[in-house]
Amino acid sequence: MTTVEPRPAAARRAVRPGTVGVDPARWPDVAAPPDASRVRTAVTAAVVRRALDRLPLLARYADGTEAGRGGPLLQLHDPRAFHGRIGTSGLIGFGESYMAGEWDAPDLTGALTVLAAHAAELIPAPLQRLRGLWAPRRPGARRNTPDGARTNISHHYDLSNDLFALFLDDTLTYSSAVFGGFPAHWDELAAAQHRKIDRLLDLAEAGAGTRLLEIGTGWGELAIRAAARGAHVTSLTLSREQRDLARARVRDAGLADRVTVELCDYREARGTYDVVVSVEMIEAVGEEFWPVYFRTLDERLAPGGRAVLQAITMPHDRMLASRDTYTWIQKYVFPGGLLPSVEAVARTVRDHTRLTVTRRDAFGAHYAETLRLWRQRFAERADEVEALGFDTAFRRMWNLYLAYSEAGFRSGYLDVQQYLFTKEEPAR
Repeated sequence: MTTVEPRPAAARRAVRPGTVGVDPARWPDVAAPPDASRVRTAVTAAVVRRALDRLPLLARYADGTEAGRGGPLLQLHDPRAFHGRIGTSGLIGFGESYMAGEWDAPDLTGALTVLAAHAAELIPAPLQRLRGLWAPRRPGARRNTPDGARTNISHHYDLSNDLFALFLDDTLTYSSAVFGGFPAHWDELAAAQHRKIDRLLDLAEAGAGTRLLEIGTGWGELAIRAAARGAHVTSLTLSREQRDLARARVRDAGLADRVTVELCDYREARGTYDVVVSVEMIEAVGEEFWPVYFRTLDERLAPGGRAVLQAITMPHDRMLASRDTYTWIQKYVFPGGLLPSVEAVARTVRDHTRLTVTRRDAFGAHYAETLRLWRQRFAERADEVEALGFDTAFRRMWNLYLAYSEAGFRSGYLDVQQYLFTKEEPAR
């Protein structure tokens, strides 16, 4: 596993000209491109050039030649390394090449939005049909078993509370906000997060005396806001960093008598609740465990209860095509993650629970704006991120992750949904 734990800046080491100074101990697959054959690299270069020539962007190679129909600029500083990485490991190589500084884009989100909008067309149909032969497969160690899920969650959420605080607003809410209008501004973000949380709690009809189970604590803002309405909240997380800070925030809000934050897997939850809420947690569950996850919502919910879910979704055909593929996001950012489709959620709920999908609202444009504000804030505070011990390769990785995600929503490739599930009272 490539580790991304903070390390003192003095520990960084440059390994070769043309990179951003990558520490090979921390980033072994980024520090130097793979040993790709000349033939593989040449074939990849031809396929990439053919794809670029059909896209509304401008790719400029190190020798001054260009490809594309014009649009956001993609600068290829080291085309051989870029093509070698893609030819060896596909989109993982694309991301690692960016982390190494082998390519860049002045408008990174704009360039990635073009690529996301044409994702299904980038790879020729014959190669798409052979995806199982060339695409990297997911490591078995990344399965979201109870032990695996703890490791996977820790990889991302236990990086550093201070890191997340640098680019999130004061609510420390790490999911899509709901804005009153566009374009969104930073000073509106906290209110937009509260608007999102209140919308979820309104759907759940959470109020005084409500027994509420939250699966996925974050840093506690939803639990605090629910408790302020008079609900009694049990919140579950697998992140020690999040648990500790959420508990402190609950205490500071004077709500410790109404909120319990537990280090607990959703599969270990017990008790019966009037409401179950889970915000952008399903993305970390994994397809193998979707039935277990939704059965948990059902089993923990009292008859007549309501479950509210916020979920990032992707098109069903793309989910089916990529669900067994190992991606750059999974390797470096969210190990074990997989976005469901709307169809997959509906089918799993129908086949494995007694719940009914009562309402579904999509608001992907709001996530694009949320991510833009996070990305801009992260860039503005890059020096503070470095002071925490996160090196240049990490900062490029995080910038790519935020821009890549924003591009997904701007292109319509990704969406975000709020669901209401209801559970009928038993017949008398």
